[in-house]
Amino acid sequence: MAAVCEKIVQNVIVAKNRVLTTNQYNQRDCCSAAAPYNHRNFLSFHGGKKLLPKYHCGFVSRRNIYCNAAPSTTAVPYLEKVDFMKLQNGSDIRGVAVAGVEGEPVTLTEPVTEAIAAAFSAWLLEMKRADASKPLRVSVGHDSRISAQVLQDAVSQGIAGAGLDVVQYGLASTPAMFNSTLTEDEAFLCPVDGAIMITASHLPYNRNGFKFFTNAGGLGKADIKIILERAADIYKSFTDQGLMKSKRKASESIKRVDYMTVYTSDLVKAVRKAAENIEKPLEGFHIVVDAGNGAGGFFAEKVLQPLGAITSGSQFLEPDGMFPNHIPNPEDKTAMKAITQAVLENKADLGIIFDTDVDRSAAVDSIGREFNRNRLIALMSAIVLEEHPGTTIVTDSVTSDGLTTFIEKKLGGKHHRFKRGYKNVIDEAVRLNSVGEESHLAIETSGHGALRENHWLDDGAYLMVKVLNKLASARASGIAGGSKVLTDLVEGLQEPEVAVELRLKIDQNHPDLKGGSFREYGEAVLQLLENHIESDPKLQKAPVNYEGVRASGFGGWFLLRLSLHDPVLPLNIEATNHEDAVKLGLAVSSAVKEFHALDTSALDKFIQT
Repeated sequence: MAAVCEKIVQNVIVAKNRVLTTNQYNQRDCCSAAAPYNHRNFLSFHGGKKLLPKYHCGFVSRRNIYCNAAPSTTAVPYLEKVDFMKLQNGSDIRGVAVAGVEGEPVTLTEPVTEAIAAAFSAWLLEMKRADASKPLRVSVGHDSRISAQVLQDAVSQGIAGAGLDVVQYGLASTPAMFNSTLTEDEAFLCPVDGAIMITASHLPYNRNGFKFFTNAGGLGKADIKIILERAADIYKSFTDQGLMKSKRKASESIKRVDYMTVYTSDLVKAVRKAAENIEKPLEGFHIVVDAGNGAGGFFAEKVLQPLGAITSGSQFLEPDGMFPNHIPNPEDKTAMKAITQAVLENKADLGIIFDTDVDRSAAVDSIGREFNRNRLIALMSAIVLEEHPGTTIVTDSVTSDGLTTFIEKKLGGKHHRFKRGYKNVIDEAVRLNSVGEESHLAIETSGHGALRENHWLDDGAYLMVKVLNKLASARASGIAGGSKVLTDLVEGLQEPEVAVELRLKIDQNHPDLKGGSFREYGEAVLQLLENHIESDPKLQKAPVNYEGVRASGFGGWFLLRLSLHDPVLPLNIEATNHEDAVKLGLAVSSAVKEFHALDTSALDKFIQT
């Protein structure tokens, strides 16, 4: 492995490590490193406001800057120090990629990006133990973010500099990137050995990040940690000579493929198959799509229309990395209101909404009832349990007690409530199957849903294909009623009148922490709450629980858990009425009141209303 890393350190190239507007550029910057530079004219701001038209395409302009300085073999002097480990976000990498937001300095620069791509290449070479006569191939795609093109260039240079072939897909979805490791079609240069998706999901326009895949699935936390550690070493070892060599290799080796054609064709085939190979099984159905100006606009034209659906009234299909209409997030109330309004105004049968990179989704029926969070899980559970009676449904920790009753009593399945985090839920479903407990669905309240039949990939488009399959098969069987067939599937799901999530922040500078970590402090809070529950006859601790402290009482339940990444204790409360929800809040408040580093203002406000 040392030899592999050394090769990558020698070969890898980076672009300039500064996010500059044109008026910041000067002669010293020009001659301080390898030439030619592809100087990025990053987004201009005036008075904190970005100067872009509403439907700007999202890609920055560029110009070449030449210099007569000779290349150096010493480490590049202008690279700023970077804490690579702070870029880890569970099984993803995320950072700030665009300047202009006060208090959010750029952390995901081009050199940092290239180092990460080179480190992934090193990891991939080790995992695949490639035949030296045949270079490995890595596909690269991105969502609609305004920093996408710049980072795609940097990623490509990092991969090419490591001696691997680069296949660029351009605008793509996260699920499509994983699929490219499985597709067998040399005309599209598939399968690739690894894939990188450039995305930060629903986060603001100035953020970006990376997700990584092989044919075994998405990389996990441990893999990301290794990659970031290697990236830090590579970053420190960049040389001017390496910069020029690797940039040249990238320009010579990059290939471009329209892989989304393959991906969307597979989705269309899946629906036709469910409808007994009818060419247009959705003919007559009116289905509107809200892509939130992310990468999901393809679904209307490339999936629904070939199946015969009417898609007039679909909205925000154009990729726009400023997300001018609403946050592309199926959990966001404004986003769900937008798709609901589109359904009602167009008298559509169904509405479908995606997040930015299409690994999450939700739906709305013809009268405006939402299929998201617990209702989406209930719908998918009903569909899956029809196909696989008795199977285990794995969910995250914040699902409702009513959902458990629905899955187990109404549908005859088993509900396995696990931890937050889509990768945690998917990995747990895989583990259950490995020990003999059959599971076909792993799904989070966030809209991440993965099916065993789809290689355990959390694919928002495929999740909606399963919903469309139900519509199409019902039509083929002579059942009318549009989306009522879906609404009927969740009949009997008990839903709370009150459902809130309150965030209790830990002040890491408070003397109560005494130099300890926020995680240790949070665990102490949870332990005291657990002791409090055991001494309170009105509360019953959940008999099986994998995350935080969960208890039932007063006709509802609460869950207090420690955030996966941040110094925060999220508190979820559900109850049949506000008065009982307040009682549950008071139970938590009385147990944690001695923890002065814990900001309980959100909880205090809730119980006082």
